[in-house]
Amino acid sequence: MAYKTYSMELGGRTLSVDIGRVGAQANGCAFMHYGETTVMCTATASKAPREDIDFFPLSVDYEEKFYSVGKMPGGFNKREGKASENAVLTSRVIDRPMRPLFPKDYRNDVTLCALVMSVDPQCRPELVGMLGCALATTISDIPFDGPCAMTQMGLKNGEFIVNPCQKDWDEGDLRLTVASVGQKVIMIEAGANEISDEKMLEAIYKCHDVNLEIIEFFKSIQAEAGKEKSSYVSQAIPEELFDRIKEIVPPEEMEKATFNDDKQAREAAVSEVEDKIREALADNEEWTPLIGEAVYQYQKKTVRKMILKDQKRPDGRGIKEIRPLAAEVDLIPRVHGSAMFTRGQTQICDVVTLAPLTDKQRVDGLDVNITEKRYIHQYNFPSYSVGETKPSRGPGRREIGHGALAERAMLPVLPTPEEFPYAIRAVSETFESNGSTSQASICASCMALMAAGVPLKKQVAGISCGLVTGDTDDDYIVLTDIQGLEDFFGDMDFKVAGTHDGITAIQMDIKIHGLTRPIVEQAIRQCHEAREYIMNEVMTPAIAEPRPQVGKYAPKIILTHIDPEKIGDVVGQRGKTINEIQARCGVTVNIEDDGSVSICGEDKANMDKAMNYIRTIVTEFEEGKMYEGDVVSIKEFGAFIEFAPGKEGMVHISKMANRRIAHVEDVLTLGDHVKVKCLGKDKLGRISFSLKDAR
Repeated sequence: MAYKTYSMELGGRTLSVDIGRVGAQANGCAFMHYGETTVMCTATASKAPREDIDFFPLSVDYEEKFYSVGKMPGGFNKREGKASENAVLTSRVIDRPMRPLFPKDYRNDVTLCALVMSVDPQCRPELVGMLGCALATTISDIPFDGPCAMTQMGLKNGEFIVNPCQKDWDEGDLRLTVASVGQKVIMIEAGANEISDEKMLEAIYKCHDVNLEIIEFFKSIQAEAGKEKSSYVSQAIPEELFDRIKEIVPPEEMEKATFNDDKQAREAAVSEVEDKIREALADNEEWTPLIGEAVYQYQKKTVRKMILKDQKRPDGRGIKEIRPLAAEVDLIPRVHGSAMFTRGQTQICDVVTLAPLTDKQRVDGLDVNITEKRYIHQYNFPSYSVGETKPSRGPGRREIGHGALAERAMLPVLPTPEEFPYAIRAVSETFESNGSTSQASICASCMALMAAGVPLKKQVAGISCGLVTGDTDDDYIVLTDIQGLEDFFGDMDFKVAGTHDGITAIQMDIKIHGLTRPIVEQAIRQCHEAREYIMNEVMTPAIAEPRPQVGKYAPKIILTHIDPEKIGDVVGQRGKTINEIQARCGVTVNIEDDGSVSICGEDKANMDKAMNYIRTIVTEFEEGKMYEGDVVSIKEFGAFIEFAPGKEGMVHISKMANRRIAHVEDVLTLGDHVKVKCLGKDKLGRISFSLKDAR
């Protein structure tokens, strides 16, 4: 089969793509290679639009195959199951920069698929999948205003790394992904170890410069191998319908309905406007199905015009003004930590649970560096939070994405396992939603963690900025703390979380064809000002610093360290010894490979008992030292004393009393707790003990 390979140098390695080699029946296919990482990327579209929908039906699937890293899938069936959290997050990162580049009135189903077939640890497959999906769509006949490109940036030892290897990505101080289209940035996703605003901007535009090179490379491929873009059935609302609606409901009436700081009142007013329009147009069967979308667009144009031209926000706030804020801790009894953060009609309650390190989440994925998670942040978005009713079907991609963003924001300030030997789970429950619940969950989780006694290094807060643009690049307004309406009808959702000293997470979504640098700089600046205000004026008064101890209902943990060569003695054959310690003491014992031991329980006496057992097991008996244990076996020649599970010694009958005794039972009974003195080794090299010398 004839095919052509195109190549470019990218980040010190060769990126190549085979066009026409595989996937010939897809609308577009790019067989991507970066180092020895191979990802097959396809773009397909339905031949006809989907009926009765008012959105663009795009789906993105990033598919991880365990054969790509030479592993068998876990589980009984030995088959890949549902998408991993990493796969879901990668699919979202591919979706967000590409969705705005499809026509707004396009209703054909489009599916982008990135199939990971081989993973080279030096070349992250997520990046290759992002680039491949963009290229496959660009060279396809699917209407798409690309190409776009993505670059990842790491930071290690103060040096930027373009498209870092997996190890540098996992261990570095920055994990940044930037997408660009034309000369503008269209998507930003970042996790960072308190990076300054200036350093983050520098990294973003280093990525952007690389993206411009990739875009030129993609354009050259499109010019040679791209298909002609197909026509499609436009679902745009006829201008005549808009004109007629404005006659029925003048702009002033729509402004009055739309501009209200109470979400329910505003929705009721807009619903009345729609009912009025439907009644007036009841005889026009052609327009009736379009009224809902037409009213939505009329409302959108009204909001955008009032914000941009009159600098008036729907709830009357100033451009940089944050909605009313409130914070409190300890509102949920008996849990290990809780806090609630309220911003206008957005309200998040976060609950923290502490557990021994044995409860860490296992991770079975393609990244060999990440096999477990000690900190887990989960986010729930029930239908009642927006006044709707529908059954819960578990977390969707949005919920997983919001939870991961909050988790990423908090990771840099968490204590190490050595400093705080707990597994930690934070759950953000959305009680009410009217915009930016993900950032409210960051604020709530930070306070809940401090209330639980987790010794965070610093406070973290999050805030979101929005954008409304006009006809030129210089005609725009950046809005601090966008509510739902401004998110729906605006052009951007720019979320930034961080401490007083730097950024820990960014997520930027936009609906337009990219942002200029002045917009990005202003958004980061306004987010910085807002999160300083939130921490200083709202979070600190609620809880200024972490509690010095975990709560009374949280498990208690004590630490020790043993010689790693003694781990086998503590664990015992098939775990017999450690299981016996846990059963006797009612505790959980966790041992790391480096010899770190944590004992988790609720009763201090039992925890101390377990600690003494472990110390006894790993300590060599020394001549002359005193020990305590229980009589577990009696023989004619003596008794066996157990000092700890799996650790026994013998007292000969001659060493039991200062007189001659005929039977061991004259002195000892099974179960007696006795104190003995170590006599050292006997002629056979065994450790022996004396009862009489200990009295």
